[in-house]
Amino acid sequence: MALQRTQSLLLLLMLALLGLGLVQPSYGQDRMYQRFLRQHVDPLSTGGSDNYCNVMMQRRKMTSYQCKPFNTFIHEDIGNIRSICSTANIQCKNGQMNCHEGVVKVTDCRQTGNSRAPNCRYRASTSSRRVVIACEGDPEVPVHFDR
Repeated sequence: MALQRTQSLLLLLMLALLGLGLVQPSYGQDRMYQRFLRQHVDPLSTGGSDNYCNVMMQRRKMTSYQCKPFNTFIHEDIGNIRSICSTANIQCKNGQMNCHEGVVKVTDCRQTGNSRAPNCRYRASTSSRRVVIACEGDPEVPVHFDR
């Protein structure tokens, strides 16, 4: 009787763990989600200055070998950003249909013409605007900033 109860509990535990595994993003999607967070999400700041872009682009490792010409930081809570994934699907620039759009507060950082890695220099522009992000997984999470 005790053995049967133990086996039943183990089976229940294994099913629960399997169920949890099914709702987690796959390893590849999780890596892409973490990269999206590193490159595009800064909820604790309002951005805005050229110095903000210079510091953040370096801190987030986008100036190590070459200057990333353009990057957008989103100044929203990750929950707000993830909720964009639940809006209607639209076509991405690459033709896939896993993009979604929403309006968020952003800082766009554009490289100035004559800077070179690792001392890249950027011009900042802050606004609330429409963005398009690609989402994947179950549940869907943002994995790419499309535009």
